[in-house]
Parts: sequence; C-alpha cells; structure tokens
Amino acid sequence: MDKQDPIIPPKEPVYLEGPKSRTYELLFACRVFLQFIKVFRVLYFAGPCITVFGSARFKEGSRYYEAAREFGKRIAGMGFTTMTGGGPGIMEAANRGAFENGGRSVGCNIRLPFEQKPNHYMHKWVTTEYFFVRKVILLKYSYAFVVMPGGFGTMDEFFNTLTLIQTKSIIQFPMVLFGKEYYQLLMQNIEFMAAEGTISKEDMSLVLLTDSVDEAMSHINTYISKNFTAKPKKKLWWLFEK
Repeated sequence: MDKQDPIIPPKEPVYLEGPKSRTYELLFACRVFLQFIKVFRVLYFAGPCITVFGSARFKEGSRYYEAAREFGKRIAGMGFTTMTGGGPGIMEAANRGAFENGGRSVGCNIRLPFEQKPNHYMHKWVTTEYFFVRKVILLKYSYAFVVMPGGFGTMDEFFNTLTLIQTKSIIQFPMVLFGKEYYQLLMQNIEFMAAEGTISKEDMSLVLLTDSVDEAMSHINTYISKNFTAKPKKKLWWLFEK
C-alpha cells in the first residue's frame, strides 16, 4: 500500500468558536490583516483579471477540464489575466490554457490538508490561511467570472459573487455558469426562488447559462466593452515590474 501523507489539521480549527481573550482577538485580526497585505503585494500588478471557478477534482482529458483550458486560452487572447483558486482540476486547466498561450496566469491558493496544492501553470500565486481572504482576492482584481462545474466550494464562490452582483456591491460584472446539464437543477431552483418572490425575476438575467465557450466569451467581452475602460497589459509584464 502506498504511504499517504498525514492529515494536517488547519492552524486555526477553533477561530469561530465564540469569544476569546481580547489579546487573542487582536492577534487574530492582525494575522488576517497581514494575510491581505501579503496577497496585495504579490498580486498588485495582476489585473485586469477574469476569474475561473471550478472543481479541483476534474482530470486532464475530461470535457470540463478541456473547456476550462480553452477559457484560459481565450482570456489570454483578450489580453486579460486568468485568475483561479490556484489548485488542481478546473483551476489548473484555466491557468494552463493561459500559461501555454502567452497569457498571464495567477492564483490565490488555500492551505488545506488535502486536494489543494498549487498547480504548475501560474506565473504568480499566493497561499492564504483563510477562505474569506481568498474569496475577497478572487473578486478584487476581476472584471468577469466563469463558474465551471464544482462542489461545495464552487457553490460558495458562485453564490457569494452572485449576491454581491445582485446587491450592487459590485456593479455590471458578467457571470457565466458553464455546463447546462450539470447546472440544470440549480437553475430550476433559482427559477423557483423567483417564482416564490425571494429574488426578483430580473435577477435571473445576472447569470448566463451556456455550454459554449464562444457564447460565454462574447457575453463577457460585450459587458467589459460596455461598462469598463480596462487596459489589458502587455505580455510578460512580470519580467519587468518590481
């Protein structure tokens, strides 16, 4: 039997278990602040980005892995940076598509006891200790979002981003949900929310559901051209900027 790496628990397994001493709370706040500063320093020149979310479990050759790889290629062709969570699966595929086609490829990884190791197709990346820090960074530098099939983490990122768009905390950011078969039941549930009045019917237009990379990129390009004045940077920027 192959020897497996031991399961390493997170450094802060109890940080949400209620009030601690004032010193503990202050030190925790400082650690979070330092995490943000670290990420800001590493990714300061990363943007403008398009973020691709998705499962860490899809392997090379699967239809969703290859679609994510094509997204990375197309994002590079637009002159934008491909941003992901920095891990394997869909994240690796999107980073790889950009990396192999002369585009910029970055990621914000998370320290976990399993699954989440940085992939080899990023020019710059940073590893965080906290999911909430990571989610902020995946949105901070991006002008559009592509959500590939994924599990709990992807759903967390999807609804977090969608809520910010719905509440106009971030404005006019296109979101693509890729995989009609995979997301069919989810979209039916969202339609049910609209029918019950827990969301507005207009909120249904905040997401484009598609199986076409062409349609997705056209949708993103239309939004960006209409609402932003982003200036994509020249290739190989990381060789010159300090």
